[in-house]
Amino acid sequence: MAFSLNVNGRSYAIDVDADTPLLWVLRDVIGLTGTKFGCGVAQCGACTIHLDGQAVRSCVTTIESAGTSPITTIEAIGDTPTGHRVQQAWLEQEVVQCGYCQSGQIMSATALLNENPAPEDEDIDAVMAGNICRCGTYPRIRAAIKSAAAGVPAGKGG
Repeated sequence: MAFSLNVNGRSYAIDVDADTPLLWVLRDVIGLTGTKFGCGVAQCGACTIHLDGQAVRSCVTTIESAGTSPITTIEAIGDTPTGHRVQQAWLEQEVVQCGYCQSGQIMSATALLNENPAPEDEDIDAVMAGNICRCGTYPRIRAAIKSAAAGVPAGKGG
């Protein structure tokens, strides 16, 4: 079937089955490989994207269910003010170790701050619980989110 997607502000005409997960459309059809495959059952968060501004797991979101909603991936999140602050905070806090989960982490953190610009620890924990980091950088992730929320650089660690 033919679908029209708006991804990172660009229009794409896609011809795939209606039940094709957005993850594979983004990676294999469009060529945006920043969104990662992790578990395939929406449990790890590596495939997180924004669909109409909301964080969703692209491994279980079909192209048909996306409809005409705008899609934002890690490749364009830094073009938004909140996404840029989150990416900067990630660098300042030296969050990344292996990096595999980080695109999903950044997408979830950006969605959180768009919804709640001043989250408490409990808010951060609740939203980020769906993103697994095998390297265990959770304290630095929380510190980076707080730094991005404050809009100013914070000290390293956390």
